[in-house]
Amino acid sequence: MKTLHKPVPPGGTIGIIGGGQLGRMLALAAARLGLKTYIYNDAPDAPAFQVTGQSIAAPYDDLEKLAAFADACDAVTFEFENLPAHAIAHLAEHVPVRPGAQALAITQDRLSEKTFVEKLGLKTAPFFDVTSAGQACEAFGKLGGRGILKTRRFGYDGKGQAKVSSADEAAKAFESFKGAPAILEGFVDFAYEASVVAARGADGGFAAYDPPENDHENHILRRSTVPSRLSAPQVEEAKMIARQIGDALDYVGVFAVELFVAADGALLVNEIAPRVHNTGHWTIEACACSQFEQHIRAVAGWPLGDPVRHADAVMENIIGAEVEAWQSLARTGALHLYGKAESRLGRKMGHITRLKPLTKP
Repeated sequence: MKTLHKPVPPGGTIGIIGGGQLGRMLALAAARLGLKTYIYNDAPDAPAFQVTGQSIAAPYDDLEKLAAFADACDAVTFEFENLPAHAIAHLAEHVPVRPGAQALAITQDRLSEKTFVEKLGLKTAPFFDVTSAGQACEAFGKLGGRGILKTRRFGYDGKGQAKVSSADEAAKAFESFKGAPAILEGFVDFAYEASVVAARGADGGFAAYDPPENDHENHILRRSTVPSRLSAPQVEEAKMIARQIGDALDYVGVFAVELFVAADGALLVNEIAPRVHNTGHWTIEACACSQFEQHIRAVAGWPLGDPVRHADAVMENIIGAEVEAWQSLARTGALHLYGKAESRLGRKMGHITRLKPLTKP
């Protein structure tokens, strides 16, 4: 296996597993630093293929293709976490993979993730393992109120989850998951949602962006706003939560911690995303070093960039048919379109960021 004792120099190649919009923006950030990218995606119409010199379309569990891909790269990362663990382990036999297999294994399973967070002494909603309809009923009884049943693996933008307000609903929800292992979480009556996007370098260095306040519609992120309503002490607490998680995972790269902000000001960890994150897209325009450049820096072993923002920002997702208004959108802010050929209901087609003069959180 190649060892990454020295930083990948300009002209080196960063491999990216996944060719969606996150892979696309990572490739653009790498190009700014003089680094090449090689994109591996399981379908040939990946948006990231449009902006890279090297790409391959093959299944994520094709070990022979993955090995050849790895051998052509100096370091490898990924843009989404739902990848076969054995495939990532196989990659790591050939090339440094950042973040590592441990971080991926913990964060791609909601039960292991919540258990990990709880052991760190951080606050979460109450949760219970559910592997049968009977266990779903039993867990609901322990919950003492409303809950959300979620599949332990996969699922994003509201997929693979159901709100439940009785033991019978919990059992039926589990059956709708067709036997997939699940987790029952207590419903959090939060004041609003926030997140912290942070980076950890190979040398243990840490950098966190100001936490945005996030609004969702139909379980899909609609907008992220900085500064948020978080007080200065809450901002520091959010960043410390991220640092504690990053250190415990021995993480290398950018990650996000999604937070519920309770009415009393308490910060509860909802989820960890081991990758660049939708709630950090505003950093492209509002910071000298975006989350995408920051991730490439960490993966390549470069020094982390300065995460301080120089403007207030509101980032809004462009979803489905909204992309048809691209001309009017282009007049109102920094427009990013992801190069997806077809708009579908609930599909993120791009985003737009609008800046204002800086105010402090």
